Amino acid sequence: MVQTASLAQAADTLRDKAWARWTALGLLAFAMFCSYIFMDILSPIKDLLQSTRGWDSTAFGTMQGAETFLNVFIFFLIFAGIILDKMGVRFTALLSGGVMLIGAVINWYALTDAFIGTGLDRWFTEHLNYIPGFDELGISPFYKGMPASAKLSAIGFMIFGCGVEMAGITVSRGIVKWFKGREMAMAMGSEMALARLGVATCMIFSPFFATLGGDISVSRSVAFGVVLLMIALIMFIVYFFMDKKLDAQTHEGEEKDDPFKISDLGKILSSLGFWLVALLCVLYYSAIFPFQKYAVNMLQCNLTFTDVPADSFWASDTVLTIQYIIMLIAAGSAFAGNFSKKKSKKYSLFGFAVLFLIGFCYMGYMRQSAADIFAVFPLLAVGITPILGNYVDYKGKAASMLVFGALLLIVCHLTFAFILPLFKDSPAAGVTVAYATILVLGASFSLVPASLWPSVPKLVDAKIIGSAYALIFWIQNIGLWLFPLLIGKVLDNTNPQVVQGLADGTLTPEQAAVSYNYTWPLVMLACLGVAALIIGLILKVINRKRHLGLEDPNITANDTAEIVEGEVVAAEA
Repeated sequence: MVQTASLAQAADTLRDKAWARWTALGLLAFAMFCSYIFMDILSPIKDLLQSTRGWDSTAFGTMQGAETFLNVFIFFLIFAGIILDKMGVRFTALLSGGVMLIGAVINWYALTDAFIGTGLDRWFTEHLNYIPGFDELGISPFYKGMPASAKLSAIGFMIFGCGVEMAGITVSRGIVKWFKGREMAMAMGSEMALARLGVATCMIFSPFFATLGGDISVSRSVAFGVVLLMIALIMFIVYFFMDKKLDAQTHEGEEKDDPFKISDLGKILSSLGFWLVALLCVLYYSAIFPFQKYAVNMLQCNLTFTDVPADSFWASDTVLTIQYIIMLIAAGSAFAGNFSKKKSKKYSLFGFAVLFLIGFCYMGYMRQSAADIFAVFPLLAVGITPILGNYVDYKGKAASMLVFGALLLIVCHLTFAFILPLFKDSPAAGVTVAYATILVLGASFSLVPASLWPSVPKLVDAKIIGSAYALIFWIQNIGLWLFPLLIGKVLDNTNPQVVQGLADGTLTPEQAAVSYNYTWPLVMLACLGVAALIIGLILKVINRKRHLGLEDPNITANDTAEIVEGEVVAAEA
């Protein structure tokens, strides 16, 4: 009876009201949705950056890699964790939103016509061509001959990158605070699903704004992202007051994890299992996120697209809106199907999602847009991520799923490299191959959050789990800095005819932008998959010998009994 009474009293807080905690989640998730859009805002318009701003692949890759530069080499990611630990969720959320917005505005200004010919333009042209120490180590975020607009844009992206990483860890902490002991897994999955839809949103709308009205302006796309980050900051401000009210009700104050300690490094780095998981993480993410930044241009170079007449329905703004609504319905139906208890309703929702997915793909083909085709990337992932997470929770086999994910990664990148170019003269078949491969690649990426992240607590002591995740994120950021840059350099070095054609004028910037051969960059990414496969197999062997529990389910029979008992007590309250 005492326990029942205390539960009834606790129900007076915002956290115990479903509408309040899901509203808090919605505010945090939508803020991350906006940040994911800006993260790839320039990816679908790489060709326009080359034709209007003179960015070759090396400049584009260097600028994109700059996003994680400060997190990796100035250790801002570690500082962000310290700020969160000392100042709490509310302050850090506002700070991250402000930092993202400042970086985005700088990025936008660098790509406006107002920047061209200014004193700032001349200064960046003449300076930052040599950075002592960084150049000798080969890690400089700039280089001699890099366009001034790309340099300033890179600085803006560095600042944005600090904010978005800070926002990521802050949102995770906020979800734990509001959903601890409740629907935390569902909340985490919902936030991740919404954030990934930001990738599809970016692929659809970035080219639209860049070519709006027939006048090409890459800065308009960035301005779209800036407006969304303003909205994200407003979401964080509203969350600030909700969270403050919750603390006033509970008198708990901000939750604080154990701070990152240098002494923790020895305990973490001595774990072979930790290193294998960390390496798997950096290999997976390096084969996916950098690829996203080049994927649209890769499709432009490997598929044949025809211009859609300006007066055609498929070129209208209306069809763009319809296509986006269809995408949301497909994603929503697939996601909701995972949580339906009735099999008939579950399979009806999945069938509904498949039909709308086919409709979305058809519209992308009719629009003859590489960005629209790649926009399908997160849709299958949204539908199957909860399925995979549920399987790992109740059945286990996390290490086996990582091995399977590595195999899919290899197959997809090799398909892009060697099979897709064979269909360049067969547009319908080529687009079909592209869609199938992109969907499978998105599905393989779902294996990471479903099986890799839940494995970390099994490898290190619970008291240093925060430090372990901080170190993994730092290692991951090294790959996210390095591989966009490498892809750009490999593209230019393996396509000398494009570089020479631009230099001697036999190729226009527009022609050069869609003339690259992506074989070797894709082979490089496939090699990351091979390395991940080998490490995954080693991890399975180590798991079997040392009984790490990576193949065991996360939820045991005892856990299930406790959950059921807790639900009965809550119902009685």
